[in-house]
Amino acid sequence: MSAALLIDFGSTYTKLRAVDLERRRIIGAGQGPSTVASDVMLGMKAALGDLERHCGGLPRFRHRLASSSAAGGLRMVTIGLVRELTAEAARQAALGAGAKLVGSFAYRLTAADLAQIAALRPDIVLLAGGTDGGNSEVVLHNAAALASGALECPIVFAGNRDAADDARRLLAAKALACTENVMPAFNVLNVEPARAAIRQVFIERIVHAKGIDRAAAEFDAVLMPTPAAVLEGARLVADGLPGIRGLGDLLVVDPGGATTDVHSVASGEPAPGAIPQGLPEPRVKRTVEGDLGMRHNAATIVAAAGLEAIARDAGLEPARAGALLAQVSADVERLPASAEETAFDQALARAAVKIAVRRHCGTTETVYTTTGSVTVQRGKDLSRIDAVIGTGGALVASPDPRAVLRMALADPAEPLALRPRAPRLLLDREYLLYACGLLQSVEPQAALELALGHLADLDHETARERARHA
Repeated sequence: MSAALLIDFGSTYTKLRAVDLERRRIIGAGQGPSTVASDVMLGMKAALGDLERHCGGLPRFRHRLASSSAAGGLRMVTIGLVRELTAEAARQAALGAGAKLVGSFAYRLTAADLAQIAALRPDIVLLAGGTDGGNSEVVLHNAAALASGALECPIVFAGNRDAADDARRLLAAKALACTENVMPAFNVLNVEPARAAIRQVFIERIVHAKGIDRAAAEFDAVLMPTPAAVLEGARLVADGLPGIRGLGDLLVVDPGGATTDVHSVASGEPAPGAIPQGLPEPRVKRTVEGDLGMRHNAATIVAAAGLEAIARDAGLEPARAGALLAQVSADVERLPASAEETAFDQALARAAVKIAVRRHCGTTETVYTTTGSVTVQRGKDLSRIDAVIGTGGALVASPDPRAVLRMALADPAEPLALRPRAPRLLLDREYLLYACGLLQSVEPQAALELALGHLADLDHETARERARHA
């Protein structure tokens, strides 16, 4: 058998997927509690034991590839010149690299800023600022400020190329990686080189810092943070390969316990007649909504959606919904144990998806000028995308994942929001997107065919279920 082992060192569980590369099928799955804080090998051995029980023995693996979001994920701080320009470009690069953005700073760093950055305990700092040939003063001031501070994490410089040599000199005592400017010219994004540099620092340094390399005998390489693996899986599924058609432009939604992540692979260019405003959007984009976690931030989901709206969606009285919210907030590891709790949980998921996708997608508005009215677009137009994919435990365990994913779609009550209008609704039921994102680096055709063969079409499933009960 030609097999591959795909590993996700998560914050809660170490998850494994074993796949048959020739037959494009899943051999088995396993998981064990993540034990990064003590000995990562304990969790890895538990996951391997679970996988072995499910498979009736382990095959010999051709590839053993890993990603990681353990120990809180890849914590990153970004620094730019202007918040709406280079600082925003740096933010997009960080999120696309799979980082957990814990702080974003602009302009000249102050002593208070440096103290706040130190308190945030980043794994990596991304330093940007100035277009090529433009302002060098601020980015070099910030480089000097970082050099004089006690911060010991690696720094990635992705600012004005004219300042790169001086930045290297100033930061010579730090672990520094220099790459291309995230904004080489005004309103021009160039985030992929910075993303690649961040992932390389992750592989070289962060894997060791988080203790994951202690399990090195059980895998060949840790390739990237898990969110980046999901994004790479989404890119592969959207674009396809020569001779194998992908799904086209798509959106991936992952409502999790601490955040709700949204990924899009689409240009999102304005419709004819609309004028784009603001920084250009990257084709491959990820947003992380840290206030929309199904467990750790359930209260903020309810605050954003409204308690009465959540209660109405769950078919509960507001007082009962409030009591269930208190239960979840007091015990974030609690799973639904009754019909009422399941209904409340699903209402939380629907609200999280709706709000997160609304924030990810662009909007239009009519602006009146001296020559008449014009339509202005901010952000990406995702109204014409081909597919919406749901992934993660909240959707896989849902009694009605289609009802949750439908919250990502356009709403007549919000006509200015550029959300998907009529996409296919698909479910990553086997939690394979991250695995295929890893596998595409060595076996791209197998990764693509495996992903396409295991995405459940929720519209067809619903139609079959209706026919069965007719």
